Amino acid sequence: MHTRSILFFFLFYAVSSLASPNIEYWITSKGTDVYYVHAPELPMVDIQIVFDAGSARDGGTLGIAMLTNSLLAEGANGDNADVISSGFESLGAIYAANVDYDSASLQLRSLTEEDLLMKATENFKKVISEPDFPKDALERKRSQMLIGIKAKQQSPATIAKDAFMSGIYQSHPYGKPSEGDQTTIKSIKRENIISFYKKYYTAKNSMIAIVGAIDRKLAEKISEDIVSSLQNGEKANSLSEVKELNESKNIDIEYPSAQTHILVGQLGVKRGDSDYFSLYVGNHILGGGGMVSRLFEEVREKRGLSYSAYSYFMPMLFKGPFIAGLQTKTNQADEAVSVLLENIRKYIEEGPTQEELIAAKKNIIGGFPLRIDSNSKILNYAVVIGYYKLPLNYLDTFNSNVEEVTIDDIKDAFKRRLSPDKLVIVKVGALSEKNNEDK
Repeated sequence: MHTRSILFFFLFYAVSSLASPNIEYWITSKGTDVYYVHAPELPMVDIQIVFDAGSARDGGTLGIAMLTNSLLAEGANGDNADVISSGFESLGAIYAANVDYDSASLQLRSLTEEDLLMKATENFKKVISEPDFPKDALERKRSQMLIGIKAKQQSPATIAKDAFMSGIYQSHPYGKPSEGDQTTIKSIKRENIISFYKKYYTAKNSMIAIVGAIDRKLAEKISEDIVSSLQNGEKANSLSEVKELNESKNIDIEYPSAQTHILVGQLGVKRGDSDYFSLYVGNHILGGGGMVSRLFEEVREKRGLSYSAYSYFMPMLFKGPFIAGLQTKTNQADEAVSVLLENIRKYIEEGPTQEELIAAKKNIIGGFPLRIDSNSKILNYAVVIGYYKLPLNYLDTFNSNVEEVTIDDIKDAFKRRLSPDKLVIVKVGALSEKNNEDK
C-alpha cells in the first residue's frame, strides 16, 4: 500500500470514528417532542421551538404565516417590542424567528448562568404564549413586507426562483411565495392573525430542540416551562401530496438584466427518503461539489459560459425540488441550457466514474466534522431530525451511509427520480435583446 493510500486509510477511519452528538428524546406533559444534546464546552444554551406553521399553511391568505411569526416579539403580555428586545439584550441573550415552507420557529441563545437563563427563558416563553399582536406593529410589519415584495421585482434571481417553484408545484402550497403578494398582505386583518396563531401555535403542533451546557434535568424543566402556557391544541392536518409533472415546461421572463438567470429542475425527494444518500452523494459529483463537480467543469472550465454552475436536492416534508442553475450572458443562454440538459441526461444514463465516487466520498466524509463544529449547527441537525422524524442516530450513521453508496445505487436512484423529459426550465433576462440579435 502506497504512503498516500495508508495516510488516507487512517484519516478516513479517524474521521469516520469521530463521536457525533448524542441526541436524547422525550415528550413533555403537554405532548411536545423534545430533542436534547448536552454540549458542555461553552457556557451557553441554544433553544428552538418549531411549529407546523410554515407558509404551506397559508391557505388562500398568502403571507399570513410569515406575518404572524414576525409579530410575536412586537408585543406580549402588555410589553412592547422595545421592552421585549431590551429584556433579551440586557441578559446577553439573542432572540430570532424564522418561517420557511414547512415550519415556523423561534430561537433563543442564552448564557447558562442560572439567573440570566431563567429570566431569558421567561421572556422567551412570554413571546411564544402571550403575544398581543399590536395594531401599530401589524401595520408596520405589513408595510415592511409590501416593500420586500416590491423589492423582489428588482431581483431576477428571486423572480426566477418564484417562477421555478410555481412551475414545479403548480397549485400545491410549495408553489406559492412565502412572503405572499401585495393583494393578500393588504387584506390580512388582525383577527386573521389571531386565528392563525391559535390554530397552529400549540403544544401538540410543536417540537423543541435544546443544545448546550445544561444537564437533562434542567432541559426538561425548561421545555416544560416553555410550553406550559400554550394551548394543547392538535397536530395540524396533513396537506395534499405533491403532483408529479406530466411534461416539460419552458418559462421565459423578460427582465432588463446584464445576465440571464437560469434554473432547471423538477421534483426531487422528501426528508427521510430511502434514496436520499444515493442522490446526495451522486449530486455532489454532478453539481454539488463546487469546483470539482461535473457541471462546474463543463459549464465554466470547458466553455466559459458562467462563473459557476450548481445543482442540489432540497428535501422537505413533501418532495422538495431538484435544482440546477447558473447565470450567463443573454446571448449564451440557449447554449448554457443545452449544456445543463446534456450533462444531466448523460449523468442519469451513465452515472459517475469510480474515481469520481471515491473523490466525492472523501470530500463529504472529510468535511463531516465541520457540520457539527458548533452548537448552532448541532441545533439545526436536532431540529431537522426531530421535525422530520429522522432516526436519532442519523448523525452517527451519516458517514457509513455515505460510504455504502455505490455507482449502481446512484444510477438507479437518478433514473427513478429524475426525468429529463419533464424538466421545468426557467430563464429570466433580456431575452428580447437576444431574439433581436438572432434576426
